[in-house]
Amino acid sequence: MAKVLEALRVLARRTGFGDLLSLPPADSLLPVPGDTHILRLRHWPLLPAPLRRAPVLRLLSLMSSRPVSRAWMLQHGGLAADEVDRLLELLLQQQALDVTDPADFSAQAR
Repeated sequence: MAKVLEALRVLARRTGFGDLLSLPPADSLLPVPGDTHILRLRHWPLLPAPLRRAPVLRLLSLMSSRPVSRAWMLQHGGLAADEVDRLLELLLQQQALDVTDPADFSAQAR
């Protein structure tokens, strides 16, 4: 089993997905004050050429398997704030993004 894991690590590094190896588990992602919306990819969007880059594809891949926040995207995604905003706008236009406000959960619990 150790050989398989090492082979996957080598493959991840070669393909540019090596950064994902160091990501914390989903349950350890702490919320950032003031940035509480939960973002999750519904389906893969059609990306214009300027957005077809490794950092964007890595971020979309991660968003397809776990929810993230905009602050997390800025901190770990390798994109500038304007690039993150453009990506989120594109995802919303293509209805490829689920946006959840955790405040809705507390209102429903009452």
